[in-house]
Amino acid sequence: MNRKIFCLALCAWLFLLCVSAHAQQQKKFVRIGFLTVRAGVEAREEVFRQGLQELGYVEGRNIAIEWRFAKGKADRLADLAAQLVRDKLDLIVTAGTEATQAAKNATETIPIVFTTASDPVGTGFIASLSHPGGNVTGLSLDAQGLGGKRLEILKESFPKISRIAVLYGRFSPASKVIMAETEQAAQELKIQLQPIAVESVNELENAFNTMNKLRVDALVKLPSALLTSFRNRIVELAAKSRLPAMYEDRIIAEDGGLMSYGPDITDLYHRAATHVDKILKGAKPADLPVEQPTKFELVINLKAAKQIGLTIPPNVLARADKVIR
Repeated sequence: MNRKIFCLALCAWLFLLCVSAHAQQQKKFVRIGFLTVRAGVEAREEVFRQGLQELGYVEGRNIAIEWRFAKGKADRLADLAAQLVRDKLDLIVTAGTEATQAAKNATETIPIVFTTASDPVGTGFIASLSHPGGNVTGLSLDAQGLGGKRLEILKESFPKISRIAVLYGRFSPASKVIMAETEQAAQELKIQLQPIAVESVNELENAFNTMNKLRVDALVKLPSALLTSFRNRIVELAAKSRLPAMYEDRIIAEDGGLMSYGPDITDLYHRAATHVDKILKGAKPADLPVEQPTKFELVINLKAAKQIGLTIPPNVLARADKVIR
């Protein structure tokens, strides 16, 4: 009898221990920051939220997200990053290369996960893709040959083009590397490039005036979260100048741009939630490999083509993952 009582008491004690441990785990509340140059929460931030929910993180119950928006002004990112550091958060998530640079400059201790960044090794964010080596890790926008592929699709669509404007963010940390890759591809395709830098939406009209004076045949936009936040104005000015334009992000084609080719960025935002989860459970950013894109998509907007009197060849249309009619 005594043995039976002892076993029951032991089981009850172990059960209470489990309940107590579970309760402590449930009580754990984490606070993360999200830093972006955009003006507010967009569809991709919602995808990131969804990814967190799938992993058991519910806002208000066990996680809080402190949102910081630069509203299209890159010079605000440093102050916003400093605010997040002063808040002593558990982790900071960034959207884009510019925001990642600001967060990295602000802290060497708080873990940083970037949802998207160009050339994270060349910009000094990490030591290598497999071993980041510091407090920064995440998802890279890079894949070998992307810059050349965009030029090839543009040239195949409009064989007569020979001079292309390249629009990039003046202070984008990855611009030099991406430009170098694009220039190499242009030489092989016998295309002349005209690099044009901007840093604010107010500079865009002058940038397109310069393109018109240079008599460029087409436009390529380099990856930049800052420039993507100006996408509506860029699309408007490209249409006004009747320029065939290639973008790196499908969201721009969906918002009226002619065509885009690049990684499935929505997929990167979703995968970033897994990086956050691993770090909150004890993984170190230094040891958590940076992941690269696995899905790519070509989007063509036939409405935009019709607006400026262009015809997309059937062989290019046949390769598109999405055609907007």
